[in-house]
Amino acid sequence: MKQGWFKRRWYDFRNGHSIYLIFALTFSNFVLIFYRLLIERIPFLDEIFTDLWFFMIIFVLIYVPVAVLIGHWHKKTQMRVETEVLTRQNPLFARFIRTIIDIQTGKATEKEVNDVRELLKSIEEGTGMSK
Repeated sequence: MKQGWFKRRWYDFRNGHSIYLIFALTFSNFVLIFYRLLIERIPFLDEIFTDLWFFMIIFVLIYVPVAVLIGHWHKKTQMRVETEVLTRQNPLFARFIRTIIDIQTGKATEKEVNDVRELLKSIEEGTGMSK
């Protein structure tokens, strides 16, 4: 067994759990709590939304477009900031840029150039995570 196999599976588990499964669970939980604590307790709203399924359909028809608009706004205004912050914290990115600068100025050793080449090749082949 390759070293790091468990770490990669743990990473896959966390992504599947946090991005997909918990998203579905928290969304449905939010809709149910919203219906139970707001709709059922306000007589006017309870008369309009007599059935949970009807409320869910109306809720999704309103919520999804609003979420898309907010997501679009976030992409246009905040992604640059987030990308810059993450880039500044990424040692692999820093190594690549430093090596490129060192190559351009003639300060990179042949070993540094070959190490970066091998790493990039392994990433292209899909084996970069195992190194």
